[in-house]
Amino acid sequence: MGMTMTQKILADHAGLDCVEAGQLILVNVDRVLGNDITSPVAIREFERIGATEVYDRDRVTMVMDHFAPNKDIKAAIQCKMCRDFCEEKQVTHFYDVGRMGIEHALLPEKGLVVPGDVVIGADSHTCTYGALGAFSTGVGSTDMACGMATGKAWFKVPAAIKFVLKGKLNRYVSGKDVILHIIGKIGVDGALYRSMEFVGEGVAALSIYDRLTICNMAIEAGAKNGIFEVDEETEAYVKERSDREIKRYTADEDAVYEKTYEIDLSTIRSTVAFPHLPENTRTFDEIGDVKIDQVVIGSCTNGHYKDLEEAAMIIKGHKVAKNVRAIIIPATQDIYLKAMENGLLKIFIEAGCVVSTPTCGPCLGGYMGILAAGERAVATTNRNFVGRMGDVTSEVYLASPAVAAASAIAGRIADPNEIGKE
Repeated sequence: MGMTMTQKILADHAGLDCVEAGQLILVNVDRVLGNDITSPVAIREFERIGATEVYDRDRVTMVMDHFAPNKDIKAAIQCKMCRDFCEEKQVTHFYDVGRMGIEHALLPEKGLVVPGDVVIGADSHTCTYGALGAFSTGVGSTDMACGMATGKAWFKVPAAIKFVLKGKLNRYVSGKDVILHIIGKIGVDGALYRSMEFVGEGVAALSIYDRLTICNMAIEAGAKNGIFEVDEETEAYVKERSDREIKRYTADEDAVYEKTYEIDLSTIRSTVAFPHLPENTRTFDEIGDVKIDQVVIGSCTNGHYKDLEEAAMIIKGHKVAKNVRAIIIPATQDIYLKAMENGLLKIFIEAGCVVSTPTCGPCLGGYMGILAAGERAVATTNRNFVGRMGDVTSEVYLASPAVAAASAIAGRIADPNEIGKE
């Protein structure tokens, strides 16, 4: 029986000729990741099991991004615990304020993940790196602790769903619209513990950043992981950042998929997920007049330079609507610097936006943009659960950077094509 891309990667890392869905296997991991919220729990478990050294100081990574720069005393204690641990264990890849970024944008940027890797991270959006042809998935802090100590992790091999992409995206439509469209189609449990595998000629029409966004939100469909076939664009992106060997995995012709969906990218329109689930999607013929109080452009989902550039193209020459707070969060220091050098920050600030240091910030209701009772936000983040960004009566509408930018100008959820005509 043939194997999918994910199954081939897992088989190789388990030292097995083949694996099948449902099989329990022990896998060697290439990278173990944690952040300032999840790592302290893992550190305590690491010490509780009697571990004294990490399995490989070059393959353990901690990124201070959720509540960093520290928002309060508790956050400061959490970060200090990570800082002290990484200094004691001589962990190479520790990223603190000034060197940090949002973890799932930072690791690809630093070349810490390459095609064929197995990556575990104590953060659910670790599935992002499937965009580079890696198997990556979120785990609990206890699994992170065991991974740091042993370099291994247990998995139940996931079954798979195939998404065959064709065509090209229209103007102002991006990877965020693609994944919202898919989640709206299959639901938040439509890929439960499945591998979402993206193939087809349409892959070439998607930038690496579109793919990162799509894989980032695979977890919002319940998936174990998302993964794209490696192509020339993947290789070019990775080779610019890493000298590690690239391993291409392609599914066998007789690989078993539970379902196959064909997605014509040219038919996808700007899509917004209404409260309080990512599957509650609508296009602009269904949205109506929804006034907003805040816009957030950033996060591990849409804080890349491409995202900021798309937003700036729409915002340029306009002003943020009265009574709307527009918050721009570059995902890494390098993205921030590039945006500054190319004039994007000037565009944002002149329009009335505020630009933040790289941080997860308001995405999980942390800081830098908490919502009051009854307030509404359009955000390029990945979750819109009840109370996700503040008060339990507030509302979060998930959208692309283009839609978020247009909405900041209009003061309501707005079609970027509408603003683009002005």
